[in-house]
Amino acid sequence: MLPLCHYDERSALLQFKESIISGDFYAWKFDCRPTMASWKPEEGNVDCCSWDGVHCNKNTGHVIKLDLSHSCLFGSINSSSSLFKLVHLEWLNLALNDFNSSEIPPEIINLSRLSYLNLSGTSLSGQIPSEILRLSNLVSLDLSLNDVPDGRLELQKPSFVNLVEKLSNLTTLDLGDVSIQSTIPHNFANLSSLTFVSLRNCELQGRIPSSLGNLSKLLHLDLSLNELQGELPISVGNLHSLKELDLSANFLSSEWPISIGNLSSLKELDLSQNRFFGELPISMGNLGSLKELDLSQNGFFGELPTSIRNLFSLEKLDLSFNKFSGEFPWSTGNFSSLRLLDLRSCSFWGKVPHSIGNFTRLQFLYLGLNNFSGDILGSIGNLRSLEVIHIAKCNFAGQIPPSLRNLTQLFVLDLARNSFSGTIELDVLLTCWKNLEVLGLSLNRLSVLTKATSNTTSQKIQYIGLRSCNLTKFPNFLENQSHLVVLDLSDNKIQGKVPKWLLDPNMHNLNALNLSHNLLTGFDQHPVLLPGNIGDLVTFDLSSNNLQGPLPVPPLGTVNYLASNNSLTGEIPSWICNLNILESLVLSHNNLSGLLPQCLGNFSDELSVLDLQRNNFFGTIPNTFIKESRLGVIDLSHNLFQGRIPRSLINCSKLEFLSLGNNQISDTFPSWLGTLPKLNVLILRSNIFYGVIEEPRTGCGFSKLRIIDLSNNRFTGKLPSKSFLCWNAMKIVNTSELRYLQDVLSSYGQVTNNVLSTYDYSMTMSSKGRMMTYKKIPDILAGIILSNNRFVGAIPASIANLKGLQVLNLQHNNLQGLILSCLGNLTNLESLDLSNNKFSGRIPQQLVELTFLEFFNVSDNYLTGPIPQGKQFATFDNTSFDGNSGLCGKPLSKGCESGEAATNEDHTEGSEESLFSGASDWKIILTGYAGGLVAGLVLGFNFSTGIIGWILEKLGTQQKATRRRRRRRD
Repeated sequence: MLPLCHYDERSALLQFKESIISGDFYAWKFDCRPTMASWKPEEGNVDCCSWDGVHCNKNTGHVIKLDLSHSCLFGSINSSSSLFKLVHLEWLNLALNDFNSSEIPPEIINLSRLSYLNLSGTSLSGQIPSEILRLSNLVSLDLSLNDVPDGRLELQKPSFVNLVEKLSNLTTLDLGDVSIQSTIPHNFANLSSLTFVSLRNCELQGRIPSSLGNLSKLLHLDLSLNELQGELPISVGNLHSLKELDLSANFLSSEWPISIGNLSSLKELDLSQNRFFGELPISMGNLGSLKELDLSQNGFFGELPTSIRNLFSLEKLDLSFNKFSGEFPWSTGNFSSLRLLDLRSCSFWGKVPHSIGNFTRLQFLYLGLNNFSGDILGSIGNLRSLEVIHIAKCNFAGQIPPSLRNLTQLFVLDLARNSFSGTIELDVLLTCWKNLEVLGLSLNRLSVLTKATSNTTSQKIQYIGLRSCNLTKFPNFLENQSHLVVLDLSDNKIQGKVPKWLLDPNMHNLNALNLSHNLLTGFDQHPVLLPGNIGDLVTFDLSSNNLQGPLPVPPLGTVNYLASNNSLTGEIPSWICNLNILESLVLSHNNLSGLLPQCLGNFSDELSVLDLQRNNFFGTIPNTFIKESRLGVIDLSHNLFQGRIPRSLINCSKLEFLSLGNNQISDTFPSWLGTLPKLNVLILRSNIFYGVIEEPRTGCGFSKLRIIDLSNNRFTGKLPSKSFLCWNAMKIVNTSELRYLQDVLSSYGQVTNNVLSTYDYSMTMSSKGRMMTYKKIPDILAGIILSNNRFVGAIPASIANLKGLQVLNLQHNNLQGLILSCLGNLTNLESLDLSNNKFSGRIPQQLVELTFLEFFNVSDNYLTGPIPQGKQFATFDNTSFDGNSGLCGKPLSKGCESGEAATNEDHTEGSEESLFSGASDWKIILTGYAGGLVAGLVLGFNFSTGIIGWILEKLGTQQKATRRRRRRRD
């Protein structure tokens, strides 16, 4: 007869049961099993050796093994725990319980016979006691998954080096999520019996030591989510038994580690999220045992070696977010085991062959963000195991085939941003896709049809993107989708009112709603309370409709509130002051009016975009902008604001764009704004600003300024010559990749056609003789617009330092003196307007060198002498020079006397051929003209084709004259 358990050990177990709560409210409660519920001696079951999770030595009756893993335990473990009375324990597993941020008590030393200790996922924290290092019999130690909100386990005193020195018998070591904060010690190889090592997310630093290659018995090595650097040591190639290697999410940097090619037993290899680069070698085809290969988010480039087809056993292949080129080496037979294929953003191109339809085990297909083409949907309609199809932003085309109904396991279908065409009866497909959670059809050439009634209540769709799908009404199947998180119906032709069901409280999961660019006129419910949960981050885009009435009320958790380009009326309500995490408030181009709420500058610490332009707001701008404000854009232009610029704007240190134009603000020039370190654009046009622009007394201001518009005010005095020396950003000719001034908006959703991405800065500016609208502002644009003021004196020579300047408009002032020849240094200039001033003297010949100059106006001055000839000046007509009785030469009808004829450094003075000496000269003119035109198109406008006709006409006349001269010579 087997001996009963010892009384003292049974008592210890029962005391432990009493000290711990067994319940369903702990961290790992899902699917746990209350093991200790069977410990009931009061019901006659007194032999603890028969209790669940308890194992005794058959000869002595002592408890030697205790397995309470995932047993719904909650409570604290301290030094007095009766658990430490079980001194004969050899095996202890308490994994996946919740010990409420307890520390491991030093009394663990009482269990000196332990060979197996598993405390993973038990919500322990604090320093690992040195007593654990005295458990010299330990063969397996697992302290992983103890990263809790109140802290995490730490191995610092004692250190990792100490552990390696003391626990030399270990075969399994899992310290995942333990804070080690050190390098991997060189003596790590002393643990020569190790077969399993996980040091995942341990804050390890430095290089991987070469001694690691001495662990010849190693089967599993996980060093992911650390800060390891440098190359992978060649010695890793000695780990011939290794089956799983995970080095992901570090800073490792080298070409493909050649040593990996020796690991012929490897089944799983993860090098993702590092800095590996270069081409993949042919030798990678030697890894014939691989089942999972993840190289995503690195810098690999070039074409894939065809030897990748040798990886016959692959079930997972993830190459996403690299810089490959060429075609993917499709091969049906070789990849027939694939369950996951992820090639997103790899720059692959070419047609996906129909043979992909033979990948019958495929469950997850990610091909998006490439240049793939072809009719892929017709090929994959019979892959009945598919759960995810992500092929967004490629060049796929064709119809949506009926065979997609066969994909009954689908929960993600993202076809956005392709060229699929035709009509799709969505309700029919949805009845087949019972598990669908993500649907993205946006930005194709599809016409989506939906029925008046729909039976989709069983589905729990969370993400729906139907942007630009030719919808004329709200799809009825949406009425039952209370689990919606993201809904994008923008850029359609939906008319009428927003239905009641979309505003229903049942839509409380909605995080992002985009109804912009439709024909909506209002809402079926009043007052209009937008859906969403108070605790969630919410984005609403209602812009570019015909919405009328007051502003809809958003939930308190709103982050982006966009309602521009509507016909909304009324004041900004007081509820705006409660949106304390709002990042973007865009209400421009409406009929809103009234005073601005005093809280506007301080109600949200997160506000970065405030755009209220083109409304009817009046009164003063609130002086309540707070310190450490995140505002990057403030546009209050085209309203009726009065008073002064609020001095609290000085607190907006991140401000890049400030537009107060077209109001009734009366103030002096705000030179104090010059201390804002990021201010790029300052527009004060059409107000009642007055006085002299004071020169900076100490230091410099506005160093990042690229656009300043002070036109149509009452400024007086001289132009600020010292200020021009300070405007450093205008001194730079930007030749880098074209970018636009914008603010990145928080976006939500996992489909590629995210509901929102950026808010583009926009403005109107006087340039090239007209008011031009820039719906996007390129960061290369630099302009000074000081027109229609009362400035006096000469143009200061310091302005010639601003070599990045493209637009200079000084018209309608009282400026006088000579036009400076050093303006010829402004070689980037495209528009120069000096008209309606009192300039005298000659037009400098140096201005001919401004080969990008597209618009030039010096009319209504007191200029004299010949007009410079050649290059861009050949493209300007009379209106550029009218009102200067002393000017002569083309294009004016008044010729110059022989003594004052125009000189041209490229040609013989006074000769008949000096202006039109052949096609080569016209190539110069056209080149210069084209330069300005290209830049003009980049900046968002078109130029008249009349000038081209004039050039061609002149060129044709000159060529005829040349032929006549040739005939005379013959």
